[in-house]
Amino acid sequence: MTSADFAPAADKTMRLRYAGTCRLCGAELRARELGVYERATKAVRCVLCPVSDAHSPIVAIREAPQQETAATAIDSGIAGASAKREHERRSSKREDRIRTAHPKLGGLILALSADPQSTRAWSTGAVGEQMVARSLEKWANEHVRVLHDRRIPGTRANIDHIAVTPSGVYVIDAKRYKGRPDLRIQGGILRPRTATLIVGGRDCTKLLVGMHQQVDLVRGALEPSHSDIRVRGMLCFVDADWPLIGGAFSVDQVDVVWPKKAAQILNGVGPLNGEQVAALHQRLATAFPVA
Repeated sequence: MTSADFAPAADKTMRLRYAGTCRLCGAELRARELGVYERATKAVRCVLCPVSDAHSPIVAIREAPQQETAATAIDSGIAGASAKREHERRSSKREDRIRTAHPKLGGLILALSADPQSTRAWSTGAVGEQMVARSLEKWANEHVRVLHDRRIPGTRANIDHIAVTPSGVYVIDAKRYKGRPDLRIQGGILRPRTATLIVGGRDCTKLLVGMHQQVDLVRGALEPSHSDIRVRGMLCFVDADWPLIGGAFSVDQVDVVWPKKAAQILNGVGPLNGEQVAALHQRLATAFPVA
């Protein structure tokens, strides 16, 4: 028997959109954690705090099944956190350097000049990751589990987002590029067929190379026990000039989309059930810790 067997018909077991406090035992419930929303009281409670009926004494059950305890302990990460820290580190280092070299005029120099583009790019990237995360939080359904800002062990690189869904695993790279993403196909009968990713008139095909490297790493983390799981890359452009109708496309097994379209793809049905999604989510959280 599960906690759902005790829930009144009007209550809804779901992954909470916002953090809250269980009205029965007072435990803190995090956003995206599984909980029960009570329509009658407009409050939330733990799935482990069942009530037999509306008038019976409240009995809290605190001995959680081991699988559920492990699932709720996963740190999903904070989108853009590592990029934001790197921006702050570089900016602070530049400020210290200028103030040391110009004790009297350092403040004025800083006020009249901006960080170099190489430093600002980290802040821009952090904002892009945050925008994608907010969109997924808003539009992805309760079957989608997302990990943000994951470190690639043994390197200084990170993966922006990893989404585990009933249809498989998606590796998502957030980009804040201007202009319209487009797919340019060249060659054919007499020449080899080539596909080029163009964004705002610039050749951005190199992004596909990095995307495939990340997909291979995630796929490798699932082997050998989950080698049959579908792993796919996704480039999500948040500031691009997308057309009103259509616009999304796939190139070399990578989906090129905007944030809301990304959520729509993640919401697709697939062969994996809830327990399998949770198990994959936990395995990937372990393989790629918070950056």
